[in-house]
Amino acid sequence: MTALAHEVIPVADDEPVADLDTFLWETWKAMDLPEGYRAEIIEGSIEVSPTGRVRHGVLINRLRRRLESHLGDGEHAVHHDLNLIHQGKVWVPDLFIASADAVEDLGPTELGVAVATVEAAIEVVSPGRRNLERDRIRKRREYARAEIPLYILIDDFDGDGAVVLLTQPNPDKAVYEEEHRVPYGTDAVIPSGPAKGFAIGAAITAP
Repeated sequence: MTALAHEVIPVADDEPVADLDTFLWETWKAMDLPEGYRAEIIEGSIEVSPTGRVRHGVLINRLRRRLESHLGDGEHAVHHDLNLIHQGKVWVPDLFIASADAVEDLGPTELGVAVATVEAAIEVVSPGRRNLERDRIRKRREYARAEIPLYILIDDFDGDGAVVLLTQPNPDKAVYEEEHRVPYGTDAVIPSGPAKGFAIGAAITAP
């Protein structure tokens, strides 16, 4: 398959949900993407996108190093570049926190990590209207439906930059009931879960 910079494979709205889910899942499994691209199933479409720019990678690496130090050798670890699987949906967050065993126990033929083991998903927002909508809106709804307890957005494009902490997912409404937005320059402190007390501040978000 030849992937474009960002490709969405739409499906008909009137297809039965079960058949649609199966079609998307089987199509996703059969995809052979070029190096540097990833495919996700998000709200009824397969979305293909390239890996991020340098700034995107810098923020992820800064955050990962500090999270690893914070979590230490406990039961949970920070992971990246892995699929999250939930009821025929597939997401690839920039980072996520899950039990260390959730990844270590995967067999070589398994396609990803079960969402039930995930304590937090983290996305570093990329530029471009579709990228902004994916992370701020579509993935926000998907992660809430999957009841991921914490969704963190690191968003260079929210005013002068902001970290958004979303908690208390309501799967029936596909929303997070609690939202805490912290402008860059002020510490955004994770309120609960394995990374409780971890601060996302200027050391991570600085230009």
